[in-house]
Amino acid sequence: MGSELLPPDNDLKMLLGARHASPHSVLGMHFDDKLSCIVVRCFDPKALEVYAITDKGDRIKMEKIDDGGVFALKFTGHAKHFRYELEKHFDNGTTFTSSDPYCFLPGIGEMDQHLFNQGEHHRVYEFMGAHRRDFGGVVGVLFTVWAPSAERVSVVGDFNQWDGRRHQMRIIGSSGIWELFIPSLAEGEIYKFEILAKTGDIFLKLDPYAYCTELRPNTAAKVPSSTPLKWTDSAWMEARKTKNWLESPMNMYEVHLGSWRGPGLRELNPADENDFHNYRDIAHTLADYVLEMGYTHIELMPVAEHPYDQSWGYQVTGYYSPTARFGTPEDFAYFIDHMHSKNIGVIVDWVPAHFPKDAFSLARFDGSALYEHLDPRQGEHRDWGTLIFNFGRCEVRNFLIGNALYWFEKYHIDGLRVDAVASMLYLDYSKNDGNWIPNKFGGNENIDAISFLRRLNELTHELHPGTLMIAEESTAWTGVSRPAYLGGLGFTCKWNMGWMHDTLDYFSKDPMFRSYHHDKLTFSIWYAFSENFILPFSHDEVVHGKKSLLDKMSGDYWQKFANLRLLMAYMITHPGKKLLFMGCEFGQWNEWDCKNTLDWGLLKYPVHNGLRTSMKDLNRIYIERPALWETDFQPKGFEWVDINDILQSVISYLRWDKKRNEPVLVILNCTPVVRNNYRVGVPVGGTWYEIYNSDAENYGGSGVGNKGRADAEEKESHGRPHTLSLTLPPLGALILSPRK
Repeated sequence: MGSELLPPDNDLKMLLGARHASPHSVLGMHFDDKLSCIVVRCFDPKALEVYAITDKGDRIKMEKIDDGGVFALKFTGHAKHFRYELEKHFDNGTTFTSSDPYCFLPGIGEMDQHLFNQGEHHRVYEFMGAHRRDFGGVVGVLFTVWAPSAERVSVVGDFNQWDGRRHQMRIIGSSGIWELFIPSLAEGEIYKFEILAKTGDIFLKLDPYAYCTELRPNTAAKVPSSTPLKWTDSAWMEARKTKNWLESPMNMYEVHLGSWRGPGLRELNPADENDFHNYRDIAHTLADYVLEMGYTHIELMPVAEHPYDQSWGYQVTGYYSPTARFGTPEDFAYFIDHMHSKNIGVIVDWVPAHFPKDAFSLARFDGSALYEHLDPRQGEHRDWGTLIFNFGRCEVRNFLIGNALYWFEKYHIDGLRVDAVASMLYLDYSKNDGNWIPNKFGGNENIDAISFLRRLNELTHELHPGTLMIAEESTAWTGVSRPAYLGGLGFTCKWNMGWMHDTLDYFSKDPMFRSYHHDKLTFSIWYAFSENFILPFSHDEVVHGKKSLLDKMSGDYWQKFANLRLLMAYMITHPGKKLLFMGCEFGQWNEWDCKNTLDWGLLKYPVHNGLRTSMKDLNRIYIERPALWETDFQPKGFEWVDINDILQSVISYLRWDKKRNEPVLVILNCTPVVRNNYRVGVPVGGTWYEIYNSDAENYGGSGVGNKGRADAEEKESHGRPHTLSLTLPPLGALILSPRK
């Protein structure tokens, strides 16, 4: 009897060998023309017995028609399909009953497939990966994965003893997408995709679209919760739509969640590498600190899942998964929501330039170079040990653009700082001659990456107005922060790496020799308005032997602190938005170490606490004075008072608000010499108030200054009708305003 129910020999062979690309054509319920009845087949090599339970409640034992684990049953007299369940019995005495995974139609539509293959599915994350679905009253999980070169793909996990024979997926047409609906699968179940390559190799792969994963060192995905995330930030999100950040204060505090550990958080247990704080706990303490210090935004180093702590998150394996180190997706959403409740914006580092070679992730995903280029001259950063995305492949573009939109849509983040943009723009980036391939015009520009970045930024600004796209781009590429329709890349802002390098170089010099390097301070204004710049002192500047920001400063102990206070005043008053890495605000002595908390104990020393107080006051002044942020990207917002006092290493300049009625005067004395009766021309007369003096005693300074005010003389100086006579403190910055 069994022979008449057997599938064709080739189908049976492919099924038993776990090589079938269309198991639904054999398994499940079918009308058999030869037998003129309904036939149900089931394949489970672990089952001892299988029963079919009809929608009428009949329980019928299925015949084992092949010793490999194929069971079948015919329903004589039935011509129409009906609902049924399978009851499986196993040798350990357990029984499992559910609907048959192979009796369901495909769960993704043709339009979804088409848009994905065209690279234009803007919500690709809603159908790729694992999602709870209700198909006609049957609740389960729909799995989809893109693996066009695979011979077979299966879903494996604890629920099927990681046996790739038991839940083989089907490929949908020519889309390269495999799918399978598994009824009764619970939220939180761990899973991977088992992929059989055409070479015969078998890979266990993390779902590229996984919403959540296990805590490292485990690398499986988890079936996500179908409960919507809870949000209370509707007012913030609505106001963001019309926010013009270019004319608003932006003062960012860069944070590595694993090592920030502010006051009030328990210390890391050295014996337990998994002793991470939860997103919810960090949210409260970090928000309180950011508010106390006066920052407008936090910028998080990458929070997408990554296996190696010391990669700092820049070698991503789970692009759609907030790292499990600090909790669940729900916990991460709480973190963002809490920040918004305190009017703090959240920017997240995002890494589309490259990905690691870990065997469980994207590398050679289906046995082919799927997400990367096959030729290592195009597809590999050899000095980084990572692979480069193939930006010319539509489905890869969709994976990345969908990921950016996902963080905005699902987690309400306010901006992405895009890492290593320069490495994307140039085909020969960090490569020797002969190790890269020119573009079709013979140049070194990566045409596919440029197109990708423009489309990314167009869609982001269109679909999520008021959000920020920030480029870490270190070359002279023009138009990075100019609209794509004008030939630019379309970013909101660009990091000013030239300003950062020149400035740190200057402040590392002995003041005796600074007059020979005066241009390091003044040159930046010549290009300050060519892009929408952010002035960054980031984590990259305080690691790998570069010293901490405080230790970079020249001079003895006192001078290092004085120089750093002077440097911070220069940053806050220079055109451009601001970014400072955690710990720099209070003078971390040691280089940043991701394995240890910041040296918060330094705050018991007056000079460190004074530095933090000075930063707090600078941040407050910055927010209160529109002249320091309203015209950051317009030449009319900046005027030199004196650029030429080279011998004394003093510079002075004015910042203006849009209406040009509240100027701010800045004087920087970059030597440890007190300058008495130093004359500076100003545009208006009357009293000018000393709103900041970096040499104030409560900051750890010597207390040299102007007793809080200076009256302007009606005497022309520096081409202006009035003059201030000031005392300039040693290695000091003065900020003055006619408004107290």
